[in-house]
Amino acid sequence: MKDRLRSLLESLMLTPGLSGHEDRVRRLIARDLADLPLKLRTDTLGNLIATLEGDAGAPSVMLFAHTDQLGFIVRKVEANGLIRIERLGGIPEKALPAQAVLFCVGEGRDVHGVIANKSHHATPAEEKYKVTPYAELFIDVGAENADEVHKLGIAIGTPVVYDPRVIHLNENRVIGTSIDDRAGCAVVMEVARQLSKDGPRPTVHFVFAVLEEFNLRGAMVAAQSIKPDIAIQLDLALNSDTPDMAHRGEVALGGGPAISLYSFHGRGTLNGTIPHPALPHLFAETARAEKIPLQRTAHTGALTDSSYVQLVNEGVACIDVCFPCRYTHTALEMCDLRDLEGLTKLLVSVIRRVTPSFSLDRDLYT
Repeated sequence: MKDRLRSLLESLMLTPGLSGHEDRVRRLIARDLADLPLKLRTDTLGNLIATLEGDAGAPSVMLFAHTDQLGFIVRKVEANGLIRIERLGGIPEKALPAQAVLFCVGEGRDVHGVIANKSHHATPAEEKYKVTPYAELFIDVGAENADEVHKLGIAIGTPVVYDPRVIHLNENRVIGTSIDDRAGCAVVMEVARQLSKDGPRPTVHFVFAVLEEFNLRGAMVAAQSIKPDIAIQLDLALNSDTPDMAHRGEVALGGGPAISLYSFHGRGTLNGTIPHPALPHLFAETARAEKIPLQRTAHTGALTDSSYVQLVNEGVACIDVCFPCRYTHTALEMCDLRDLEGLTKLLVSVIRRVTPSFSLDRDLYT
């Protein structure tokens, strides 16, 4: 399983898909799932919904991850051929200068560029520790004027992402672009493959959502259509095993999957998720039975699609389930394949336990 997850993850990471421009990623996923007994459809926003029929008497499950990545949109092409950008998503400005980027003009026609960084030899002392705001940065694609840029297919509105890259550090760890949330997508794909085999299961809707990095837009629309009883969202858990992050909690890379018991984002988006009490109980019991290490996280400053999915119709029982990740939203994020493997096994076992006797009555768990 780990080798298949590695292969899936690499393919997904190397496929660009800025928020609002996820179609290449969606097509890749749909091709991989085509041999499974799934009913596939794409909604108007671009969410890919793959339904696996199961026991109609059991609560239905929506298992989802987001396909999009953060990046930039072309804002202006200067007369001298340099390009200004607008950011899309939570871009860490201090990590941008000298980064390679890709202008997503079209498959086979994409254009490479670099975010300029002032020559070190010309940088005065007062600028050496200054973070340049993204609006002051420019990208160089090697063009000498605006006409050359336009001939490359680059115009206002063209999507730009970190140059797709995958590096295998050792047997288990991977760094590169868009591990958030292509790792989640790879796990959902493998869970779909495992649940398609014989065995008990509820009806499961595997959703590959769009527009998460653009203020959490896509998964809620899919949930409105699906009307699930349970929604399980896959995304990263912030690591706590490097010196700069030790105060954030107890999540360690390679320590296994995690469940989120609390999330809240107070910077402009007053929202978050407190899971339905049946679901932490289900995941903890299953992890113990299957001898799968299970970590826990509670955090502020980040949130996921589940914060809106939980509000659909009369409410959906939601939980965020996570893989540990380092260096989030940079061009080189890191995950551990053992965590993805453990997460896959845990999800398969959890979903198979959602039978007609499984209750969402809160009073049974509180």
